[in-house]
Amino acid sequence: MSEALKELGAHIREALDDKVLDAAVRYGELTLRVERHAIIEVLSYLRDDAECRFDLMIDLCAADYPERGERFEIVYHFLSMHNNHRIRVKLSTDEETFVPSITGIFPVADWYEREAFDMYGVVFEGHPDMRRILTDYGFNGYPLRKDFPLTGYVEVRYDEEQKRVVYEPVQLKQEYRDFDFESPWEGMRALLPGDEKAESADEPEQA
Repeated sequence: MSEALKELGAHIREALDDKVLDAAVRYGELTLRVERHAIIEVLSYLRDDAECRFDLMIDLCAADYPERGERFEIVYHFLSMHNNHRIRVKLSTDEETFVPSITGIFPVADWYEREAFDMYGVVFEGHPDMRRILTDYGFNGYPLRKDFPLTGYVEVRYDEEQKRVVYEPVQLKQEYRDFDFESPWEGMRALLPGDEKAESADEPEQA
């Protein structure tokens, strides 16, 4: 399988020339790193070429590497049912540069791209409805960015007593967080069963 994937990677690189920056077999899958502006052309080829036939989109996700100039990595996963092969396609972008939307060739990417926008702030150019999809209207910030603060934002919830949606400040402990299982925002202060064993283990043994 590994040799077949290497041959497929060489075939793709030859066909797409400088649009593919790297092709390697990792974790049993062929991984391509491609130019951001060429993503539609690359994926169209992977879908339509007779030796590829990656016509089933599995997933689209993002990852944040703040230390990089292009901090965001967009990762696409596809499956060829005909050839029983999987492929991973990656590209990089920064906070300002748009990524071409692939909804024109893979409509299923619609909500995946909206999720990446909502969680990371990556904008997909040409998307038919680039709105947040998981957070509340008016939410400030992008929760899955590594520099997203744990305090300073608000929690939105429905209050049964007031019979309306209320906004309350979120108070998260930055470092040592424990949970009391009553509120997701407060620290744990109750003694749980078994804690006394940990305390006794710290005491010196009696001679």
